[in-house]
Amino acid sequence: MARYTGADCKRCRREKVKLFLKGSKCDGPKCPIESRPYPPGQHGRGRSKESEYLLQMREKQKCARIYGVLEKQFRGYYEEANRKQGKTGENLLVILETRLDNVVFRAGFAKSRDMARQMVRHGHFLVNGKKVNIPSFRVTPMDIIDVLPKSHDLTPFIVASAEFGEKSVPAWMEVVAAQMRIIIHGVPARSIIDTQVQEQLIVELYSK
Repeated sequence: MARYTGADCKRCRREKVKLFLKGSKCDGPKCPIESRPYPPGQHGRGRSKESEYLLQMREKQKCARIYGVLEKQFRGYYEEANRKQGKTGENLLVILETRLDNVVFRAGFAKSRDMARQMVRHGHFLVNGKKVNIPSFRVTPMDIIDVLPKSHDLTPFIVASAEFGEKSVPAWMEVVAAQMRIIIHGVPARSIIDTQVQEQLIVELYSK
């Protein structure tokens, strides 16, 4: 399975904004973007001319990196979003938000989407009673996601249970901490998706 294996912090510096790819490290003073708020590389401090195309490309890259999706899959999501009724950009964000790894992260069971992706791949979750180990699996309204019973005693889930309530959970899902369960009540509206991207720039890029 293809995946990015480089340094996550370089991706944040490239976009010149925190993408929160490293969990708690991103909130502390050790976050590299705090001390080096410029793109990586020999010419990182130089001022590049930000053309319209570059702005669109950077916004697409930022969105893909936030959700941990590579180019081919991201393009597939865009094409699917474009076929749906409604605004293509909003449809795209809904598709990304309803990935199982993102749901696990949003529910507070993982410190980052990378961690959530690893948890899913290791088979720690049941969706409607069936084990699912595919991070890109898409949840739908009324789905119930449970942590595998034998996984409850693993350190990440003990920590998640202890810290429940410290992180706000999106309104379109519910977390039952005592049962380590996530209940999907609907699909997220754009107004409650807090991902800081301008999806219209992505639509403009792919529409050329």
